[in-house]
Amino acid sequence: MTLLSLRAGRLAVDLAPSSGGSIVRFTAGESINVLRPASAEAIASGRGNDASCYPLVPFSNRIANGRLAVDGVEIVLEPNWPGVRHPMHGDGWARPWDVERHDAHSAELAYAHDGREGWPFRYRARQSFRLEDDRLVVGMSIENLEDRAVPAGLGLHPFLTRDVDTQLACRTQGVWRTDAEVLPTERIAVPPGWDFAISRPVDSIVLDNCFDGWDGHAMVTWPRRDLRLDLTATEPFRHLVIYIPKASRYFCVEPVSHASGAVGRSLLAAGATLAGDIVFRLSNL
Repeated sequence: MTLLSLRAGRLAVDLAPSSGGSIVRFTAGESINVLRPASAEAIASGRGNDASCYPLVPFSNRIANGRLAVDGVEIVLEPNWPGVRHPMHGDGWARPWDVERHDAHSAELAYAHDGREGWPFRYRARQSFRLEDDRLVVGMSIENLEDRAVPAGLGLHPFLTRDVDTQLACRTQGVWRTDAEVLPTERIAVPPGWDFAISRPVDSIVLDNCFDGWDGHAMVTWPRRDLRLDLTATEPFRHLVIYIPKASRYFCVEPVSHASGAVGRSLLAAGATLAGDIVFRLSNL
């Protein structure tokens, strides 16, 4: 398994193109993991779901029962995720990506999907990574290769390290309640218990929900590590999935382009490209 290593100042990022185009390590200094490090087994698996961070293309989250209506025709997708009966997180995390360019500070990866397995429409996805002294910039895009408009979305799924004092701050407007299978049931105003408008610890909260009306900025702080992360995203990333599992040493703040289960309403014109940037900027408190 060939890894691509990027280095700039105190920051280091390792990429595994053959394992879902994923990030498998992101550190600040020699001992501070910004994202959970991937194990050797996870890197060798050829999949990115146990990595530090992986791309969500051409959709984020679950499609209920794999049923997707396009131009009045119902398409049924097969399950693709271990232990989950609903198709989840698209194709990119489970496919090898081609390396188009790589140097000491940057890399560009691409994945071309032929529509024969998994997602039934052809597309080309790209990721660019640029590491600077204080930030990692991830560019994402998806190009519709069909001759008609089809559903398409983008997202990024980072697993942030979590201490007992780790805090999160972000501004959102609404959130979807979910059922026992994490499928959205209704949109509500953000309740006080899930409101991160003022920075608050994540360790006492359990969440796996999609928020909307995100302003494109989230802040994570690790007081004991004297570290702050400003996570910013351009259009089209105006939804945010926050996943805080119980009693885990990681949590996820996922910029995505559409609400969970709603990629069918996000049509991309024939030949068009959906693109945006996500920035991880690190500083000391």
